Amino acid sequence: MEEEKRAGKLYVVATPIGNLGDFSPRAVETLETVDFIAAEDTRVGAKLLNHFGIKKPQICYFEHNRRSKGEYIVGRLLAGETCAIITDAGTPAISDPGTDLVALCAENGVEVVAVPGCSAVVSALSISGMDTGRFTFEGFLSTTKKNRMEHLSEVKEEKRTMVFYEAPHKLLRTLQDMLDAWGDRRIALCREITKLHEECFRTTLSQAVEHYTEHPPRGEFVLVIEGYRDEPAPVRSGEPALVDIVGQLIQSGMPLMAAVKQVSRDNNAPKNRLYQEALEKYGND
Repeated sequence: MEEEKRAGKLYVVATPIGNLGDFSPRAVETLETVDFIAAEDTRVGAKLLNHFGIKKPQICYFEHNRRSKGEYIVGRLLAGETCAIITDAGTPAISDPGTDLVALCAENGVEVVAVPGCSAVVSALSISGMDTGRFTFEGFLSTTKKNRMEHLSEVKEEKRTMVFYEAPHKLLRTLQDMLDAWGDRRIALCREITKLHEECFRTTLSQAVEHYTEHPPRGEFVLVIEGYRDEPAPVRSGEPALVDIVGQLIQSGMPLMAAVKQVSRDNNAPKNRLYQEALEKYGND
């Protein structure tokens, strides 16, 4: 009786997010030894393969053909071949249609092997200056206003640091929606990570809206945003209490509500609680 042929493997290979020097020797070896490569864009894949002198056949696997090509790839794997899946940049299956291929392999008993490397999410977190002890990755927001605002409403009281992806042409709208949904918060906007013009802009949502209104954004962004805080930020030694800062603004001629809004925004403090404290201490406008 003929021995049943053993299924091949799928290798999930992370690719550089900007600097080809980040591609690991193991990743190069994997692409050199598999039978074929499933690439998000074969033109981008060709640049990577040519740089490292790798000659392997590619097939295109992306969002709009993932069902048909997924079944085709798994069929070849079940026949004993090996495949590496790559994206244009970063780790496949993270906010990526590679998720479906990995799931399909799992359903069919095909082994999946991770060949780790670059991830824009982790890279941005590492330079954000935010609390990274706990975080949640939220991916891309919907292009539909209703769905986008529902998503933002769902995570309004999420206390973990949040990470989003965003394209430059949608960035300003997204920042404004976040500001409207959550109020002001600290944010780190990371772009061009590992590239020549790498930038990590640490600011607040309101200041980011102002900045990108005047300076149109370029490049793909990773947004790292602090989570919900139900208590005002602690006052450091030598600094006045927030309600006293409100008082100083009132003395300078600013109405109470306007002063509360400004101090709340600048310090990421709950506006309602601060208003009650200011009202008790300074009375009505």
